[in-house]
Amino acid sequence: MFDDFLAGDLTEVEEAVRAAAAAEIMPRYRQLAAHEIVEKSGPHDLVTTADRLAEEHLTASLTRLLPGSVVVGEESVHADPKVYDALGGEAPVWIVDPVDGTRQFVRGEPGFCTLVALAHHGELLASWTYAAALDEMAVAVRGRGATLNGVPVHSGSPAPGAVLEVAMSHPDYTSDAQKRALLGLRTEGINARPCGSAGLEYLAVARGDQDAVAFNWEFAWDHAAGLLLVTEAGGAQATLSGAPFRIIGGNALPFSAARDEATAERILEALRAGG
Repeated sequence: MFDDFLAGDLTEVEEAVRAAAAAEIMPRYRQLAAHEIVEKSGPHDLVTTADRLAEEHLTASLTRLLPGSVVVGEESVHADPKVYDALGGEAPVWIVDPVDGTRQFVRGEPGFCTLVALAHHGELLASWTYAAALDEMAVAVRGRGATLNGVPVHSGSPAPGAVLEVAMSHPDYTSDAQKRALLGLRTEGINARPCGSAGLEYLAVARGDQDAVAFNWEFAWDHAAGLLLVTEAGGAQATLSGAPFRIIGGNALPFSAARDEATAERILEALRAGG
Protein backbone atom coordinates (compact mmCIF):
# COMPACT_ATOMS: atom_id res chain seq x y z
CA MET A 1 0.00 0.00 0.00
CA PHE A 2 2.74 2.45 0.98
CA ASP A 3 4.89 1.65 -2.07
CA ASP A 4 1.85 1.96 -4.33
CA PHE A 5 1.07 5.35 -2.81
CA LEU A 6 4.58 6.64 -3.47
CA ALA A 7 4.54 5.28 -7.01
CA GLY A 8 1.49 7.39 -7.84
CA ASP A 9 1.46 10.98 -9.00
CA LEU A 10 0.63 12.28 -5.50
CA THR A 11 -1.66 15.01 -6.86
CA GLU A 12 -4.20 14.22 -4.16
CA VAL A 13 -1.70 15.42 -1.56
CA GLU A 14 -1.26 18.70 -3.40
CA GLU A 15 -5.03 19.06 -3.54
CA ALA A 16 -5.27 18.40 0.20
CA VAL A 17 -2.69 21.10 0.95
CA ARG A 18 -4.49 23.61 -1.26
CA ALA A 19 -7.83 22.71 0.30
CA ALA A 20 -6.56 23.24 3.85
CA ALA A 21 -5.17 26.64 2.93
CA ALA A 22 -8.37 27.64 1.12
CA ALA A 23 -10.59 26.56 4.01
CA GLU A 24 -8.63 27.66 7.06
CA ILE A 25 -5.79 30.03 6.17
CA MET A 26 -6.71 32.39 3.37
CA PRO A 27 -10.14 33.38 4.79
CA ARG A 28 -8.20 34.67 7.84
CA TYR A 29 -5.42 36.36 5.85
CA ARG A 30 -5.50 40.05 6.83
CA GLN A 31 -8.72 39.26 8.71
CA LEU A 32 -7.38 37.98 12.05
CA ALA A 33 -9.06 39.23 15.21
CA ALA A 34 -6.94 39.87 18.30
CA HIS A 35 -8.34 36.83 20.10
CA GLU A 36 -7.21 34.58 17.21
CA ILE A 37 -3.51 35.30 17.91
CA VAL A 38 -1.79 33.72 20.91
CA GLU A 39 1.81 33.75 22.14
CA LYS A 40 3.34 30.33 22.82
CA SER A 41 6.84 30.62 24.28
CA GLY A 42 7.10 34.37 23.76
CA PRO A 43 6.29 37.35 21.50
CA HIS A 44 8.29 35.88 18.61
CA ASP A 45 6.51 32.51 18.83
CA LEU A 46 2.92 33.01 17.74
CA VAL A 47 0.05 30.70 16.90
CA THR A 48 -3.22 31.66 15.29
CA THR A 49 -6.57 30.06 14.77
CA ALA A 50 -5.48 29.47 11.17
CA ASP A 51 -2.46 27.42 12.32
CA ARG A 52 -4.52 25.15 14.54
CA LEU A 53 -7.44 24.61 12.18
CA ALA A 54 -5.25 24.10 9.11
CA GLU A 55 -3.24 21.45 10.94
CA GLU A 56 -6.44 19.69 12.01
CA HIS A 57 -7.67 19.84 8.40
CA LEU A 58 -4.42 18.40 7.06
CA THR A 59 -4.24 15.71 9.73
CA ALA A 60 -7.65 14.41 8.71
CA SER A 61 -7.08 14.57 4.95
CA LEU A 62 -3.50 13.24 4.83
CA THR A 63 -4.09 10.24 7.08
CA ARG A 64 -7.17 9.44 5.02
CA LEU A 65 -5.06 9.46 1.85
CA LEU A 66 -2.48 7.12 3.40
CA PRO A 67 -4.09 4.77 5.93
CA GLY A 68 -1.74 3.83 8.76
CA SER A 69 0.23 7.06 8.51
CA VAL A 70 0.62 9.54 11.37
CA VAL A 71 1.12 13.29 11.58
CA VAL A 72 3.85 15.21 13.37
CA GLY A 73 2.69 18.81 13.28
CA GLU A 74 4.01 21.91 14.97
CA GLU A 75 0.81 22.49 16.90
CA SER A 76 0.23 18.85 17.90
CA VAL A 77 3.78 18.63 19.25
CA HIS A 78 3.28 21.87 21.18
CA ALA A 79 0.27 20.24 22.83
CA ASP A 80 2.05 16.90 23.40
CA PRO A 81 5.84 16.74 22.87
CA LYS A 82 5.75 12.93 22.72
CA VAL A 83 4.11 13.19 19.29
CA TYR A 84 7.56 14.09 17.92
CA ASP A 85 8.80 10.56 18.67
CA ALA A 86 6.79 9.27 15.70
CA LEU A 87 9.58 10.53 13.42
CA GLY A 88 11.62 7.51 14.48
CA GLY A 89 8.74 5.04 14.45
CA GLU A 90 7.57 2.43 11.99
CA ALA A 91 4.61 4.29 10.46
CA PRO A 92 4.90 6.69 7.51
CA VAL A 93 4.93 10.24 8.90
CA TRP A 94 3.45 13.42 7.53
CA ILE A 95 5.49 16.37 8.84
CA VAL A 96 3.30 19.47 8.87
CA ASP A 97 3.83 23.17 9.48
CA PRO A 98 0.39 24.65 8.75
CA VAL A 99 1.57 28.26 8.62
CA ASP A 100 5.33 28.68 8.33
CA GLY A 101 6.01 32.37 8.78
CA THR A 102 3.25 33.03 11.30
CA ARG A 103 4.66 36.46 12.16
CA GLN A 104 4.41 37.49 8.51
CA PHE A 105 0.89 36.05 8.34
CA VAL A 106 -0.15 38.01 11.43
CA ARG A 107 1.27 41.20 9.93
CA GLY A 108 -0.73 40.64 6.74
CA GLU A 109 2.35 40.03 4.62
CA PRO A 110 2.40 37.36 1.86
CA GLY A 111 5.66 35.72 3.01
CA PHE A 112 4.19 32.62 4.62
CA CYS A 113 3.55 29.09 3.43
CA THR A 114 2.21 25.67 4.32
CA LEU A 115 4.81 22.91 4.57
CA VAL A 116 4.13 19.19 4.28
CA ALA A 117 6.67 16.39 3.98
CA LEU A 118 6.30 12.61 3.91
CA ALA A 119 8.98 10.54 5.63
CA HIS A 120 9.57 6.93 6.65
CA HIS A 121 12.26 5.65 9.00
CA GLY A 122 13.74 9.14 9.05
CA GLU A 123 14.09 9.34 5.26
CA LEU A 124 12.41 12.16 3.37
CA LEU A 125 10.34 10.91 0.44
CA ALA A 126 8.20 13.80 -0.80
CA SER A 127 7.39 17.40 0.10
CA TRP A 128 5.01 20.22 -0.67
CA THR A 129 5.67 23.93 -0.12
CA TYR A 130 2.58 26.04 -0.76
CA ALA A 131 2.68 29.82 -0.62
CA ALA A 132 -1.04 30.46 -0.94
CA ALA A 133 -0.84 34.27 -0.99
CA LEU A 134 1.77 34.08 -3.77
CA ASP A 135 0.03 31.25 -5.67
CA GLU A 136 3.19 29.12 -5.65
CA MET A 137 3.27 25.36 -5.13
CA ALA A 138 6.64 23.61 -5.02
CA VAL A 139 6.72 19.80 -5.00
CA ALA A 140 9.68 17.48 -4.56
CA VAL A 141 9.71 13.69 -4.76
CA ARG A 142 12.82 11.71 -3.87
CA GLY A 143 14.61 10.69 -7.05
CA ARG A 144 12.05 12.45 -9.26
CA GLY A 145 13.18 16.07 -9.01
CA ALA A 146 11.44 19.27 -7.97
CA THR A 147 8.85 21.48 -9.61
CA LEU A 148 7.36 24.92 -9.01
CA ASN A 149 3.81 25.29 -10.31
CA GLY A 150 4.44 22.21 -12.41
CA VAL A 151 7.67 23.46 -14.01
CA PRO A 152 10.99 21.77 -13.11
CA VAL A 153 13.25 23.91 -10.95
CA HIS A 154 17.03 23.70 -10.71
CA SER A 155 19.14 25.48 -8.13
CA GLY A 156 22.15 25.97 -10.40
CA SER A 157 25.34 27.51 -9.00
CA PRO A 158 26.38 31.03 -8.03
CA ALA A 159 28.38 32.97 -10.59
CA PRO A 160 32.14 32.67 -9.98
CA GLY A 161 33.29 35.34 -7.54
CA ALA A 162 29.77 36.52 -6.75
CA VAL A 163 28.88 37.57 -3.23
CA LEU A 164 26.80 34.78 -1.69
CA GLU A 165 23.30 35.75 -0.58
CA VAL A 166 22.46 33.82 2.60
CA ALA A 167 19.46 33.75 4.93
CA MET A 168 20.36 32.78 8.48
CA SER A 169 18.87 32.34 11.92
CA HIS A 170 18.69 35.64 13.78
CA PRO A 171 21.70 35.81 16.15
CA ASP A 172 19.48 37.30 18.88
CA TYR A 173 17.64 33.97 19.22
CA THR A 174 20.61 31.63 19.62
CA SER A 175 22.97 30.28 22.25
CA ASP A 176 26.32 32.02 22.64
CA ALA A 177 28.13 29.23 20.76
CA GLN A 178 25.63 29.23 17.91
CA LYS A 179 25.74 33.02 17.77
CA ARG A 180 29.51 32.92 17.34
CA ALA A 181 29.17 30.36 14.55
CA LEU A 182 26.52 32.34 12.70
CA LEU A 183 28.52 35.52 13.02
CA GLY A 184 31.18 33.74 10.99
CA LEU A 185 28.93 34.52 8.02
CA ARG A 186 29.69 38.21 8.50
CA THR A 187 32.70 37.91 6.26
CA GLU A 188 33.88 39.11 2.87
CA GLY A 189 32.06 37.45 0.01
CA ILE A 190 28.94 36.59 2.02
CA ASN A 191 25.90 38.81 2.49
CA ALA A 192 23.95 37.26 5.38
CA ARG A 193 20.58 38.46 6.64
CA PRO A 194 18.02 37.18 9.17
CA CYS A 195 15.57 34.72 7.63
CA GLY A 196 11.85 35.06 7.10
CA SER A 197 9.69 31.99 6.52
CA ALA A 198 12.11 29.06 6.48
CA GLY A 199 10.05 27.29 3.82
CA LEU A 200 10.23 30.25 1.46
CA GLU A 201 13.95 30.69 2.08
CA TYR A 202 14.48 27.07 1.01
CA LEU A 203 12.32 27.69 -2.06
CA ALA A 204 14.49 30.68 -2.98
CA VAL A 205 17.57 28.43 -2.85
CA ALA A 206 15.89 25.71 -4.91
CA ARG A 207 14.93 28.15 -7.65
CA GLY A 208 18.36 29.83 -7.64
CA ASP A 209 17.20 33.20 -6.31
CA GLN A 210 19.28 32.81 -3.15
CA ASP A 211 22.53 30.98 -2.59
CA ALA A 212 22.14 29.34 0.81
CA VAL A 213 20.48 29.18 4.21
CA ALA A 214 22.11 28.60 7.60
CA PHE A 215 19.94 27.61 10.54
CA ASN A 216 20.60 26.73 14.15
CA TRP A 217 17.37 24.96 15.10
CA GLU A 218 16.19 21.54 13.97
CA PHE A 219 12.40 21.24 14.31
CA ALA A 220 11.49 18.90 11.48
CA TRP A 221 8.39 20.82 10.40
CA ASP A 222 10.51 23.88 9.51
CA HIS A 223 13.14 22.01 7.49
CA ALA A 224 11.90 18.67 6.12
CA ALA A 225 10.01 20.01 3.11
CA GLY A 226 12.67 22.55 2.18
CA LEU A 227 15.63 20.23 2.51
CA LEU A 228 14.12 17.73 0.10
CA LEU A 229 13.11 20.53 -2.25
CA VAL A 230 16.65 21.92 -2.37
CA THR A 231 18.36 18.55 -2.84
CA GLU A 232 15.92 17.44 -5.54
CA ALA A 233 16.54 20.76 -7.32
CA GLY A 234 20.24 19.89 -7.42
CA GLY A 235 21.42 21.56 -4.23
CA ALA A 236 23.24 20.20 -1.21
CA GLN A 237 22.94 20.25 2.56
CA ALA A 238 25.08 19.36 5.58
CA THR A 239 25.45 20.06 9.28
CA LEU A 240 28.42 21.65 11.04
CA SER A 241 30.07 18.22 11.38
CA GLY A 242 29.75 17.60 7.64
CA ALA A 243 27.10 14.91 8.11
CA PRO A 244 23.70 15.26 6.43
CA PHE A 245 20.88 16.81 8.45
CA ARG A 246 18.74 14.15 10.17
CA ILE A 247 15.07 14.98 10.62
CA ILE A 248 14.89 12.88 13.78
CA GLY A 249 17.33 15.27 15.47
CA GLY A 250 20.70 15.10 17.17
CA ASN A 251 22.38 17.27 14.53
CA ALA A 252 25.58 19.29 14.92
CA LEU A 253 24.29 22.84 14.55
CA PRO A 254 24.22 25.18 12.71
CA PHE A 255 23.61 23.52 9.34
CA SER A 256 23.33 24.77 5.77
CA ALA A 257 21.49 24.05 2.55
CA ALA A 258 22.81 25.63 -0.62
CA ARG A 259 22.53 25.75 -4.39
CA ASP A 260 25.44 23.36 -4.84
CA GLU A 261 27.92 21.34 -2.81
CA ALA A 262 30.74 23.86 -3.11
CA THR A 263 28.55 26.65 -1.79
CA ALA A 264 27.32 24.52 1.11
CA GLU A 265 30.92 23.75 2.08
CA ARG A 266 31.88 27.42 1.86
CA ILE A 267 29.06 28.33 4.24
CA LEU A 268 30.05 25.55 6.63
CA GLU A 269 33.67 26.74 6.59
CA ALA A 270 32.51 30.24 7.57
CA LEU A 271 30.34 28.81 10.34
CA ARG A 272 33.26 26.76 11.67
CA ALA A 273 35.50 29.82 11.57
CA GLY A 274 32.94 31.79 13.52
CA GLY A 275 32.51 29.06 16.11
